[in-house]
Amino acid sequence: MIRVGIAGGAGYTAGELLRLLINHPSVEIKYIQSESHKGEPISSVHSDLLYSQLVFSDIDFEDIDVLYICMGHGNSAKFLAENPMPQSVKIIDLSNDFRLKADAGEFVYGAPELNREQIREARCVANPGCFATSINLALLPLAAAGLLPEEVTVAGITGSTGAGQKPTPDTHFSNRNANLSNYKVFTHQHLGEIGETVVAAGGSEQTDIAFVPVRGCHARGIMSDVVVRLDADLEQITAIYKKYYAEHPFVCVSDKPVYMKQVVNTNYCFLSLQKEGRKLLITSVVDNLLKGASGQAVQNMNLMFGLDEMEGLRLKASYF
Repeated sequence: MIRVGIAGGAGYTAGELLRLLINHPSVEIKYIQSESHKGEPISSVHSDLLYSQLVFSDIDFEDIDVLYICMGHGNSAKFLAENPMPQSVKIIDLSNDFRLKADAGEFVYGAPELNREQIREARCVANPGCFATSINLALLPLAAAGLLPEEVTVAGITGSTGAGQKPTPDTHFSNRNANLSNYKVFTHQHLGEIGETVVAAGGSEQTDIAFVPVRGCHARGIMSDVVVRLDADLEQITAIYKKYYAEHPFVCVSDKPVYMKQVVNTNYCFLSLQKEGRKLLITSVVDNLLKGASGQAVQNMNLMFGLDEMEGLRLKASYF
């Protein structure tokens, strides 16, 4: 059994991890750390886990095989600096602290559809961001085929859980409900990792991605509409996408338009392609807390420990 520790166990991504790992046939959850809830049952925060006897506690790093870090951005690097890990412990970080090459150190970028073999050999993995996952999966086949143009336009809408558990004026129900708003237009923090992913797949460093993120009025799920201009016909492009993802079990290319609820509460990304003249629309839908966070983190753990990539991820696991 893989002995698991979770640091930062009270947030949304940690809750999703717990729902997955409690039912994972190859995992034993040993420790769930939360400074503000130490000694309390996990159900005091994750109320749907009332059946679990697990409690929040400190982590004995000598007694685990893998550590998931589910802390806020900027806190993971500090946590590791203050808590040196034994070399035997693998690390999967869900923040943005180690995603970019300049910050990565020994961390491998945890996009299985790009870096599956590197993840298998890695000790440390930086789990991709939720919007980055959705947009990367829309662009990877074109980049790998040398067809990605230098101008890409993206409009993406995300659920309120993407902003984390701590309430703010922008995430308060009375503001978010029945409402839409743009944020971080052209400057979203995931653009850096998307750009590096495109280049790693074979795309140009000159690719300019104009990204407009939108706060949705739903709890979970991302839809990214990506527009590029290409001369290739739709049949050729569809063949490229289906070939690229033929051996990646969590990405499905649909011949019909896709919608967000098809993937909510799953670890899947669904893609659809539509073309009019030179304009190609790639629609990518993921669950921001699963394929966009904790589900992909478990997928990466499976690869790191030589398990079936889909183990523990075939069932819906979510509370929201």
